[in-house]
Amino acid sequence: MPTQAVVIGVDSSTQSTKAAFIEAATGRTLAVGRAAHQVSGDHGARETDPEVWWNALREAVAIGLRESGVSASAVTGIAVAGQQHGLVVLDSSGRPVRPALLWNDTRSAPQAAALTEALGGPEAWTARTGSVPVASMTAAKWQWLRENEPRAAKATAAVRLPHDFLTERLSGSAATDPGDASGTCWYSTATGAYDPRLLELVGLEADLLPEVAETGATRVGSLIDAAAEDLGLPTGIAVAAGTGDNMAAAVGLGLGGAGLLDHPALSLGTSGTVFAATRTRPASPVLAGFAAADGTYLPLACTLNCTQAVDRIASLLGLSRDTAEAGGEVVLLPYLDGERTPDLPAASGLLTGLRHTTSRQQILGAAYEGAVVTVLRALDEVLRACGTDPADADVASRPLRLVGGGARGRYWVETVRRLSGRPLLIPESDELVAVGAAALAAAAASGEDPVALASRWQGGRAAHLPPVKRDMETWERVSEVLERATPTLLTR
Repeated sequence: MPTQAVVIGVDSSTQSTKAAFIEAATGRTLAVGRAAHQVSGDHGARETDPEVWWNALREAVAIGLRESGVSASAVTGIAVAGQQHGLVVLDSSGRPVRPALLWNDTRSAPQAAALTEALGGPEAWTARTGSVPVASMTAAKWQWLRENEPRAAKATAAVRLPHDFLTERLSGSAATDPGDASGTCWYSTATGAYDPRLLELVGLEADLLPEVAETGATRVGSLIDAAAEDLGLPTGIAVAAGTGDNMAAAVGLGLGGAGLLDHPALSLGTSGTVFAATRTRPASPVLAGFAAADGTYLPLACTLNCTQAVDRIASLLGLSRDTAEAGGEVVLLPYLDGERTPDLPAASGLLTGLRHTTSRQQILGAAYEGAVVTVLRALDEVLRACGTDPADADVASRPLRLVGGGARGRYWVETVRRLSGRPLLIPESDELVAVGAAALAAAAASGEDPVALASRWQGGRAAHLPPVKRDMETWERVSEVLERATPTLLTR
């Protein structure tokens, strides 16, 4: 049984909760407890009862304790990294007024467009928040609630993000961090505080919001008695402010602070995201100009349709995901749930270029290509937001850190290599969000720098794949279809 201090990093994602038990001194993963969530809704709706997240956290911690063999008394800290943007509304007793609206709920697209116009356009928003409202952003969801469920909005005594909700249950403190707060569109990355003008615009009182801690590693309290009893952990251990899932992944990768800056990462999960830590404050209308968890910035682009969309195409074709072949003339834009980058919330999938000779395997391969081209085009925008030119030879030669479930898929890796032409670095850990959260927990307990700590934990444990010749023919074919189809997709 380990004798060293142990910290718990929690990844509360769209589909599940993972609780990673990490040795604070070595970064060794002792166990990862897992528990599933339930997501409901159709026709653009995506909702989960926040109590599901708490119950899943309790189950995941119990499993982690059992499988790790760790004595609960060895645990010194805990931090939560949560899915970004979700709107949690609580009553005066701290209980949910209604199920949370999740980040991938696209019903608030009209409200996002109206808010953008109301402030004076995309540039006005990026000057304040670094981001332009899209359906994902919390401000748009709050506006949707006000317009569509005014009784629920009126009954709201507190507004939280998903990770805030869990952190408050752990510590009793209403706290968030700059990283996750920067995904709301009512927090200003220019001032490092909630923006009174934006709160006025969405009719939200500042006292309904949590305090913003200095960083995600800030200790915002101690584990309270009720939470300790629920989780089987000692009362009084450190609770960090925590952060959003993308910010935690950046910490887990050692990006930011004195670590790697302007080095991009691509996460292949339910959504596809690209991001890089930078000291340059991003202000691009096509990106989310987030703050990071450690005082730097995290320009990020998110695509809604990634592994889940490709898996759906594979299912429709009756194929396993690794039986794909290069698409040839076929182009498939797998925008099955609308899209965020590019901003096409009402889009559906598009298939073109079919021939009598086209095989099912090529159609599946085209789905991979459509998803990867979409996310790599977004990567170019992230690099520009860092003040670098994606076409510069030095920038293009930097390894692309590939993470998420898709990074374990052979054909995903092959497609990213072929269409990016970049060397790839695939970290050994499958749970970078949870590892990043654990580093925040360890920092809250010890005062160490979380990025440096995570870098030491990783210790260079990653697979290095050299670049291959870039497939510009496929790149240009998919890009041409995307650009030609965008006006049609926008009007659907």
